[in-house]
Amino acid sequence: MIVKIAESTEEKQDAYHVRTVVFVEEQNVPPEEELDDYDELAIHFIGYEDKKPIAASRLRFVEEYGKLERICVLKEYRGQSHGKAIIQAMEDVISNKGYVKAKLNAQTHAEEFYQKLGYKTVSGEFLDAGIPHVTMIKELI
Repeated sequence: MIVKIAESTEEKQDAYHVRTVVFVEEQNVPPEEELDDYDELAIHFIGYEDKKPIAASRLRFVEEYGKLERICVLKEYRGQSHGKAIIQAMEDVISNKGYVKAKLNAQTHAEEFYQKLGYKTVSGEFLDAGIPHVTMIKELI
């Protein structure tokens, strides 16, 4: 998979498409909650395999953190380290911008996945779009 920052309108639309398939169609998140005002301010990432968009995420900078958001991989491509690759690309951008901490809100079923990548849970469980989540952070030093 090739991971890149979505710069063109087409690349951003590809990222929104992957997010819509995973979050809206698969997980029943309301479209107005999935695509929000933060999309205008965020750095979007898109992962392609054979020119097909298969993974997406967005990154914002909030307080002292690079905040990883909307990380997703199409169902048929999961379990192939694509999630890890897109997170690494996001962490590289966070570090390159001079930040040393990453933060994300993980769906609880993915908490172990993020722990294996060095993230530590720092909150109790809460609901976001009706889905249980926890907040996790990682020192990027």
